[in-house]
Amino acid sequence: MSINTSVAGSGASNASATILLGRVLLAVIFLLSGFGKLTTIAGTAAYFGSLGLPVPTATAIIVGLIELLGGAAILVGFQTRIAAWVLAIFTVATALVAHTGWADQMQMINFLKNLGIAGGFIVLATSGAGAYSIDAKRG
Repeated sequence: MSINTSVAGSGASNASATILLGRVLLAVIFLLSGFGKLTTIAGTAAYFGSLGLPVPTATAIIVGLIELLGGAAILVGFQTRIAAWVLAIFTVATALVAHTGWADQMQMINFLKNLGIAGGFIVLATSGAGAYSIDAKRG
């Protein structure tokens, strides 16, 4: 079953409103996380260093920017398909780097949460941003 957002009427409006809600809910996670990383670079870098990531300070800045800018793009619906694919891949990579200690139930939950978020981004990458977006206004 597919949603046709090009059909006039309340169905298209409801689909676009639902897509907007999904974009907002996904974006909030990344906006807050990216802002947090960028405003506490030293702590983020120390954590990344403990994971064995290379050049932890630069990695913290890059990751923070991906989250903040990607979240903002999703929120306003700008280049949504590209941003959604980038964040889907990023989220799976994050799960594989930081949440593979599955003997710890919280790590398993975080791993699965990341996969679920990635799934949401893949749906968004496929469906597009909907009518309530910069992408729709730009044509």
